[in-house]
Amino acid sequence: HPTNPVVGEAKLLQIYFDVRGRCEGIHILLVDQGAEWNEEVLIFDQWLKGDQKAKPVFGQLPGFQDGDLVFYQSNAIMRYLARKHVVYVRSPGEIPMHGFQNYEEGKVPAELKHFEHALHENNNGQNFIVGDKFLFADFNLVDLLHNHLMLAPECFKEFPLLSGYVKRISSRPKIKAFLSSDAHQWKWQATKLFYGNSLFLA
Repeated sequence: HPTNPVVGEAKLLQIYFDVRGRCEGIHILLVDQGAEWNEEVLIFDQWLKGDQKAKPVFGQLPGFQDGDLVFYQSNAIMRYLARKHVVYVRSPGEIPMHGFQNYEEGKVPAELKHFEHALHENNNGQNFIVGDKFLFADFNLVDLLHNHLMLAPECFKEFPLLSGYVKRISSRPKIKAFLSSDAHQWKWQATKLFYGNSLFLA
């Protein structure tokens, strides 16, 4: 299958299955920041045998290694990388919205209106989900919205600010190149085969 175009001699190591799953928001963050990473791809049969599953504290992937530091859980990884690349929340007042994004991620598309409203309240949708800078909640949110858009192309018909938000972020040069890469497109197909469409429609 296609090789990730940004993988190179990097100290960052992703440990995960060969699907998009919980890593794509992380990938978008890394690509946008010009960071490189390598991937340790696990086969699901290996995972079921238990040797690899015993390593994570909670028995869940993805995992990330940065030098001697190894940690798990996608939200913990995202927060770590966001702080490292200075795209984390800048004030205590912004923290609730970033928490709201994580809480709502399992409810797309039933509550797209909440994201539309959040954009409207933030400079009428001309900025980002919080404040005037591209921060870590945006990386997760744009990945979730892309997934739903691929399954239901008309989903933003009643949400013009969301539609503009996705187009604006997706047009950032590094993200645009990543989203159109063979590796990204192939992992979408692999994800559907791995989980089935019901995962995204639940």
